[in-house]
Amino acid sequence: MPASFHRLINRLLKIAPGEIPAATLSFLFAFSLMASYYVLRPVRDAMSSDWSDAELSWLWTLNFFISAAAVLLYGFVVSRVDLKKLVPGIYIFFAASFLLFYLATLWLDDTGFIDKSFYVWVSFFALFHISVFWSFMSDIYTREQSLRLFGLFGAGASIGAVVGPSLPVLLGEAIGVYNLLLIAALILLFIVPIIFYLDKHRAAAAGSPPGETGPAILSSIGGDFLGGFADFLSHRFLLGIGLFILLYTLMSTFVYFELKNVMVEYDRATRSQYWGMMDLIVNSLAIVTALFATNRLATRFGLAVTLALVPVMMVFGWVAVAVAPGLALLVALQIVRRAGNYAITRPGREMLFTAVERETRFKTKPVIDIVVYRGGDVVAGWTYTGLAQGVGLGLGAIAIIAAIIALLWALVALFLGNQHAKNSGDVEAGDQVITET
Repeated sequence: MPASFHRLINRLLKIAPGEIPAATLSFLFAFSLMASYYVLRPVRDAMSSDWSDAELSWLWTLNFFISAAAVLLYGFVVSRVDLKKLVPGIYIFFAASFLLFYLATLWLDDTGFIDKSFYVWVSFFALFHISVFWSFMSDIYTREQSLRLFGLFGAGASIGAVVGPSLPVLLGEAIGVYNLLLIAALILLFIVPIIFYLDKHRAAAAGSPPGETGPAILSSIGGDFLGGFADFLSHRFLLGIGLFILLYTLMSTFVYFELKNVMVEYDRATRSQYWGMMDLIVNSLAIVTALFATNRLATRFGLAVTLALVPVMMVFGWVAVAVAPGLALLVALQIVRRAGNYAITRPGREMLFTAVERETRFKTKPVIDIVVYRGGDVVAGWTYTGLAQGVGLGLGAIAIIAAIIALLWALVALFLGNQHAKNSGDVEAGDQVITET
């Protein structure tokens, strides 16, 4: 490619010439993952309006226990399976699972049980598939590269999240809701050759000389299958990430339940279209931010500001909802929260894991991303049910509570960003990555 093209790419996206092949495929990886998930998400969310708040809270509780058991099993697998086989194997497994769900809809007459099983499984997949992706990315790219490139990968995820829900919106009625499962499975299988390429060329992707990717890099992690849980509970930095996610889930759940209740009067096909259109708006807004703003924000102002930006916006947003409760403000808040999360908060959160050890990335990270997140869902779901149905609070009062949660979220973000800078300095000085307990 001509040097002028390389200079343009570097100026716009901050990608060095040698990083272009790996960065492009990593972008496609993120795009495909989120496209597959967002084919499934409107189908899942449309089902939720058929159930009461209590039923949905029970499903979230069940999902927490299933997720915890699955992460334990994953810890066992990570300890024994080479990473070269592990990551592609995970996506092949999920593709096969959605094929089985599709076949079950053909074989079984009682779709009620299938629907609830599918809702729980997709909710687990929603966190697990992207957690593994970011573990893989933080294992390939350096801390310096993450500040420049992770926003680009976040943009790939956002573009995939635009393309994905367009399929249920445009084709849901024509091809049938359950046939969308086959499309999602095929997209997941497309990812497998990308993973093999990135594994083969991971040294070049990280800016290292060719030949540095050896058996130690691609071998299994080893250790105890409970190591991820023990590691999480032993370090203040990791506990801080867990608290960051917990506070996020508390706020997002309040919005989700309100929107879910508003859509009770619509049929499932209409709900799928509404959820899909909402996803399109959110992810369209996230694309430009992730492409051109996230890397500049992270490199210029640091990770603390990057992580705290959306929480601070949410404080003001919830206060606005408390002052003038209404559907329009609530929808606007949901759009800001989700677009900001995809474009800024999530890539920033994943940058934190470039300053930890490999075992933490592949064992502890799923504990935080999945078990803590789904535990937060359980706490948030029952908290909302108790406040709305038990205590009888309205939207204005719940918004005040959410504003306080958002403020705590911002404070935790500042701590994590500053601690990441300290940990990264320790790494550069040759010290252990995480030492505080």
